[in-house]
Amino acid sequence: MTVFGNLKPAGAAVLAAGAAMALAACSPTPSASPDPSASASAPATAASTVTASPSPSAWPNTSATVGALVDGFPQQLLPLMPGATVVSSSFDKASAPATAALVGTVAAPTAAVLDFYVKALEGQGFKAVPGEAVGAVASRDFLRGDSETVNVSVVEAAGVSTFTIGANVPAESAK
Repeated sequence: MTVFGNLKPAGAAVLAAGAAMALAACSPTPSASPDPSASASAPATAASTVTASPSPSAWPNTSATVGALVDGFPQQLLPLMPGATVVSSSFDKASAPATAALVGTVAAPTAAVLDFYVKALEGQGFKAVPGEAVGAVASRDFLRGDSETVNVSVVEAAGVSTFTIGANVPAESAK
């Protein structure tokens, strides 16, 4: 059964990238090698550092940034949940369809994050399609018309939800 009709390769790639970003945002960055001089009683740090290096030849029309909304990000289409912090964002309005992605964190339960985005997207004419999870990850897909898609995925740990949103819409819808 095809849920999204004829999902274009770019759309499938954005949905896959969104899921990968959600999982990556929840996983600590592995170190190159353990430090043999570290004491077993030394406290472990909870924070990890993500370093993004631009690759203009990979996606020449895509803008991306870490820790903020990229210039031109379609905030009307994909609003940032109140109280949330941006982990990363990207936007490519030159592709067909235009693609936008957002990774954020918020001190709220998974259900609250999904409720916010269900209301925001349904208010713009998107319809939720059946299914509420992919494995153990809360995930909702939305469709507007025959070709506009949005995916929202949420992982919660220690009272903090990390959410990933990926959208594929015509450039004129990306506002």
